[in-house]
Amino acid sequence: MKELISRQLVKYLEDRGIEHIFGLCGHTNIAVLSALETSSIKFVNVRHEQISAHMADGYARVKKQAAVVLSHVGPGLTNASTGVANAALDSIPMVVIAGDIPTHYYGKHPHQEINLHADATQYEIYRPFVKRAWRVDSPHLFPEILEKAFQLSESGNPGPVLVSVPMDIFSKELETSWFEKVKHNTKALHKPSIDDETAKKIIQTLAAAKNPVFYVGGGIMLADASEELRELVDHLNIPVAHSLMGKGAVSDDHPLTLGMTGFWGTKFINNKCKEADYILALGTRFGEADSSSWEPEYTFNFPPTKLIQIDIDPTEIGRNYPVDIGVVADLKKALAVLNRVAKEMYPHELQPVYLESLKAEIEAYRKEFKENNQQYIHENCFPMMPQRILEEVREVLPKDAIITTDVGWNKNGVGQQFPIYEAGSILTPGGFCTMGFGAPAALGAKIAAPDKVVVSLVGDGGFGQNPALLATAFEEDIPVVWVIMNNFAFGTIAGLQKAHFGTTLGTVFTKDDQPYSPDFAAIARAYGIEGIKIQAAEEFKPALERAIKANKPVVIDVAMLNNPVPTDGHWNIMDIYSPGKKVHHVTV
Repeated sequence: MKELISRQLVKYLEDRGIEHIFGLCGHTNIAVLSALETSSIKFVNVRHEQISAHMADGYARVKKQAAVVLSHVGPGLTNASTGVANAALDSIPMVVIAGDIPTHYYGKHPHQEINLHADATQYEIYRPFVKRAWRVDSPHLFPEILEKAFQLSESGNPGPVLVSVPMDIFSKELETSWFEKVKHNTKALHKPSIDDETAKKIIQTLAAAKNPVFYVGGGIMLADASEELRELVDHLNIPVAHSLMGKGAVSDDHPLTLGMTGFWGTKFINNKCKEADYILALGTRFGEADSSSWEPEYTFNFPPTKLIQIDIDPTEIGRNYPVDIGVVADLKKALAVLNRVAKEMYPHELQPVYLESLKAEIEAYRKEFKENNQQYIHENCFPMMPQRILEEVREVLPKDAIITTDVGWNKNGVGQQFPIYEAGSILTPGGFCTMGFGAPAALGAKIAAPDKVVVSLVGDGGFGQNPALLATAFEEDIPVVWVIMNNFAFGTIAGLQKAHFGTTLGTVFTKDDQPYSPDFAAIARAYGIEGIKIQAAEEFKPALERAIKANKPVVIDVAMLNNPVPTDGHWNIMDIYSPGKKVHHVTV
């Protein structure tokens, strides 16, 4: 029996358990959109393809399965590319299905084709950042390519893939047996674990270490291995430091959580890593900002510190630091074995000699850090202090609320100062640090977890990237609260530029030499969404409480002082700007 490929594609996605597709129409994909009209799959319509990719990214992080983006030829695909690249650098599974030019027009440069160097090669635009890019050259190959696409996206180190489909193929009929054939393929691969011999060596090494540290990254959340990590931490009583992406892997109120390392880390946390004799690294790339530009005097010092590294991606092991023991394994499975072996070798919790003094040291550090922030938290000035905004957001939100961040204070300050209690409850653009991620990602997160409170902490620069996301929020009734921390600038960059070059050209928003910002609350109302413009510091917390209780989309525009995130860390871009001067940011 023959059936339209567009309809068989939709049936395939239904059978795979896909519940939502994010995208935007175009003449190359409307056959698929038409097939979705009678489907159980919900098409989430957007006004810009970057929004769809960021929504799918947030959705996949919360849902823990590959999200699907439906895009269009040429500008549709390039508009989505930033969001897809962001997902790639954070290892988020995503299948992008894009319409392409008709096969019978190859070489003729049809409407919206990108072909300055070769014909019919739009899929190559994505090659630098997706795990694989396919062009479907024959209808009967499409089912097999789809199956490979999902399998590759979700296996190993997860990430996006692209399937570029000439529009005429969507409208062809194909024997249903081709799609029936791929149903027999498994939809979940067994993942590699760790052998007992290696596990015993690791546990014995850590137990004998004088000053061990766990260092964890976002791979823990990708593997859904936070419970196994906490179990091992509690049994071995080893402190935990984390990258920005690893925040929340162990709750910030755990007595052995040190905190975030690197440039936006603190001297206390960085020193604890630098002084370690052994570090067990789990699911981290040792990124530049997290590792103080890999300069040994600041955060990590390998050697003399010895590194044990476990990651699903073999290319990450030893990439930035020499490894004493390297293991390629799924973290959830590896940690399950490590826990079992640890309890076999040491039936009772280890009580290392440093334990009580270390806990007391961590507690004293947290108390001192909090006390040093009190003057900013309780400052009643307006525009508000960013520290007060973060403090009051944390006070209002339930512990399991999902937070999305963007770039600037809302990312760096949150990583440093905002407690996260549940693994996977903070979504942030780590590898690509994409401005414009946080606001649409919150929509995807809320669709994936409708029972959770979802709040997006975002700067005015980030929210201004794609305010049309509010149209989707209104049409789909997605109750997200956006807190726009509005400093009338690309604040982090403005602070850098002012400190090193004495100017803020291109980084602050002014009109006639006065600070300028659109009225984001009014913009929200224009889209049909409640918008609140804060006029005094004491208005903010009650407004946020009301917004969350309203259970509807709300934009809160709160003016904020443009102060840099305080840091004792190091990033060598400072030395590039001002060699030998030890200059960081300044207040603008």
